[in-house]
Amino acid sequence: MTKSNVIWLAVAALAAIAVPFIIGNEFYINMATQVLIYALFALSINMMLGYGGMVSLGHAGYLGIAGYACILLVINGMDQLSAAIVAVLISTVVAGFFGVLSLRAPGLGFIMITLALGQIVWGIAYRANDLTGGDNGIRHPARPMPFGIDIRDATHFYFFTLVVFVIALFFIWRFAHSPFGASLKGAKDQPRRMTMLGHNVWMVRWLTFVLAGFWGSVASILYVYYNLFLSPHAISLQQSAEILLMAILGGASTLTGPIVGAAIITLVKNVVSTYVERWNTLLGAIFVLAIIFMPYGLVPGCRQLWQRIRKKRQSPNAGKPEAAA
Repeated sequence: MTKSNVIWLAVAALAAIAVPFIIGNEFYINMATQVLIYALFALSINMMLGYGGMVSLGHAGYLGIAGYACILLVINGMDQLSAAIVAVLISTVVAGFFGVLSLRAPGLGFIMITLALGQIVWGIAYRANDLTGGDNGIRHPARPMPFGIDIRDATHFYFFTLVVFVIALFFIWRFAHSPFGASLKGAKDQPRRMTMLGHNVWMVRWLTFVLAGFWGSVASILYVYYNLFLSPHAISLQQSAEILLMAILGGASTLTGPIVGAAIITLVKNVVSTYVERWNTLLGAIFVLAIIFMPYGLVPGCRQLWQRIRKKRQSPNAGKPEAAA
């Protein structure tokens, strides 16, 4: 990690800690919490999309599996911590099964299988009224009290979410910069060559699928703790598509890209929608413009733009008239 990266990381950490004190308003603190939760969702899908080249349209299914499991376990008497751990484990095991099914087909087939699996989870949540409450949803009894700390307050829950997010971000960063992450990138770009070099490309992709499901499940628990409610609407195709768009808009294969994408989409949904009736159209316009002018996402696009500006400033002939022949 370079010196400049360390500086930027320190600035980002200080900014994140200062958010509740700068904003003050509970509505915007809650919105900042939503950004962190959706950023973790986007980071988890980016493990498959950005680093592995696997596009999933069923990622919200983990929200249904982990979320409903956590709520039902707590309702039936299990303590909050154990319920969260068991729910994440159940969802991760299901992710392993989903990965076996999805990786049977490459490209468009993979996308369609993940879409179908996500819709199956949604259908079960919608029809199983006795368990999930059907379209009316189901409520979570209360937020937990980690280490005896009351996180019912908006500021306290923001910091709780921030701690979980930072831990997840660290492990995802380690994943991306590990030898395994390098193998995944190789499997994405040159699968045949990686196979010839002795790498098990299928296993690398499957493990990535499972890890993405794990972190998606962790984000799901945070989502349930935040809303204290879950319904089939939260695990619909629209939710999966929004999570995918967050990663693409900000810039797949980067760590900061999904965070930026999550912040923009959450801002449009929560703030712009109060002033603009057709906010979905505005969001679509933002996405189209980003793809046209910055096809690799906002973060890589801004980085390239900044490098061009620096090169122009550093060029010895920049701004000087050419000598007469």
